[in-house]
Amino acid sequence: MPTGAGKTGLPDLGRHGEGWVVGQFLLLGLLVIASLPRITVLAPESILGWLALLSGGTALAIAGWTLLRAFRDLGRNLTPLPRPRDDAVLVESGIYARVRHPIYAGLILAGLGWSAVARSLPAGAVALLLAIYLDAKSRREEAWLTDRYPRYAAYVQRTRRFLPGVY
Repeated sequence: MPTGAGKTGLPDLGRHGEGWVVGQFLLLGLLVIASLPRITVLAPESILGWLALLSGGTALAIAGWTLLRAFRDLGRNLTPLPRPRDDAVLVESGIYARVRHPIYAGLILAGLGWSAVARSLPAGAVALLLAIYLDAKSRREEAWLTDRYPRYAAYVQRTRRFLPGVY
């Protein structure tokens, strides 16, 4: 299959989208690096600090649950690559009945939660970049899914991308 922008205008970044995965891990690494200066002062010194710690910790817990549930529900279809495996089937049950990309949603929530726990504006900026990047990656992936699965267009119509009932 040729590597190109296809109907989404987004590049394939490799036969199976390997470049998308590399970019994702680079952003996750940058998120950690951006928060390093704040890691030594995780103990909050104000009520806002405690609120950030509590909200960020809650976000991390929800993100962890979301990721575990998504991995379990995807089962043998799981791959880090955006192009579906040749032997994969379309999963529309479990958490995938509520959102189309719960793994990406979990990573976005984890990034935002971590930046809140670290109380780091640079990490928050990277988390927002990660969200934009994963939105683009999901759009590229959805073009491949639409080509592979005839039912995917109907699934898109009834299921939100990252947040049930919202987006």
